[in-house]
Amino acid sequence: MLTEHITRTTIEAALAEDAPYGDITCETTIPADAVGSARLVARKPGVMSGIDVFATTFTVQNPRLRVEPAIRDCEHFKAGQSLAEVSGPVRDILTAERVALNLAQRMSGIATMTAAFVTEAVRGNALPDAVTPRRYGHTRIVDTRKTTPLLRPFEKYAVTCGGGHNHRYGLSDAVMVKDNHLAALAEQGIDLPGAIRHIRERVGHTTHIEVEVDRLDQIPMALDGGADTIMLDNFSLDDTRTGVETIGGRAIVEASGNMTLDRVAAVAATGVDIISVGALTHSVRSIDLGLDYE
Repeated sequence: MLTEHITRTTIEAALAEDAPYGDITCETTIPADAVGSARLVARKPGVMSGIDVFATTFTVQNPRLRVEPAIRDCEHFKAGQSLAEVSGPVRDILTAERVALNLAQRMSGIATMTAAFVTEAVRGNALPDAVTPRRYGHTRIVDTRKTTPLLRPFEKYAVTCGGGHNHRYGLSDAVMVKDNHLAALAEQGIDLPGAIRHIRERVGHTTHIEVEVDRLDQIPMALDGGADTIMLDNFSLDDTRTGVETIGGRAIVEASGNMTLDRVAAVAATGVDIISVGALTHSVRSIDLGLDYE
């Protein structure tokens, strides 16, 4: 969760990383009493995420800086659109510029990519012969834990700005039994249904248990164990349809693995409840935003 404390703490660390002993360039070129303004301008169209993070970066640098946003998070913007104005001591504007842009560009890139995946998923649910997801109005696009270390709150928040949803926040939030866990349990003589039942006995009744399968013949075993969610990992479209039919609403169905914009509509049409997309955070391209000095 992106709280004010996390935002400020991360920004303080980022500013200290970028100028640990001050900004030599500004201190030797810009008069200490110089004041001015600059505009945040979109070079490309996209979806806004991080406008408050952008503003906070400048006020952390110097509380005398004033930021006036012209857009809110989750709103779409066009190329050339002015998104915010920053005014105050010029040295501090220029010193904080790169950190503010890095965060806003990355967050908006994630929101923009997520919005594209959400649009395709909704389109997939409307294709001829599409199967309606059992749990939600349309297939949800969700993120993964494949985030930049220490930037997870920013990146997962950005996914929601694009209309997506968050998967588990971290390892403490839910049980997810993956192939390596199953291999380790198999060495102890514990099969898949037994593993799920073993876990259920050890966790609280509100703890969600998800199981990753990579073959159709594992699905009945996951159901027998009582999995809450079954992840179909790198399944073909035909096998995904068969998996959805086999599960038959007895568990949430998640599809995952090398998900692209070209594939997501067809995957959504199979009737899965969730499509998890690691690329939203690990392969995103930052949106080109610029700070134009006036």
